[in-house]
Amino acid sequence: MMPLPPVPPEVGWRKSVRLPRDHYVRVDSNDYSVHPAVVGRRIEIHADLDRVWVTCEGAVVADHARVWAQHQTITDFEHTVAAKQLRHGRADLLRPVADVVTGEEIEIRSLTTYDQVLGLVDETAHETVDALVDEEVS
Repeated sequence: MMPLPPVPPEVGWRKSVRLPRDHYVRVDSNDYSVHPAVVGRRIEIHADLDRVWVTCEGAVVADHARVWAQHQTITDFEHTVAAKQLRHGRADLLRPVADVVTGEEIEIRSLTTYDQVLGLVDETAHETVDALVDEEVS
């Protein structure tokens, strides 16, 4: 047999994608939740035999035990709460994700802003929804 190389080979699985709006990533046939604060940003998915974790600019935004069953959805409770707050326009309640290099906090914009920019939502209907959410929160 030949001797082992001086640098161990990289094992596991790695992929870089932009996080979709539903804030889940698929590894094999399972869907794993990612913190919705990084929706639309470039993320890197890492997986080995035991864990699946996701990083965004070096910060870990999801960490799950690997599930070997097929067609499962694995959701972190914190990700569910954050997604619900974003859907209700309460992005101000989320903790901003700090930039790894500068340490500055990154603005979290409400996802409805992107719907308005793309013309997917009528602005008058959006104002009505905002009024209803404000009444519900009060």
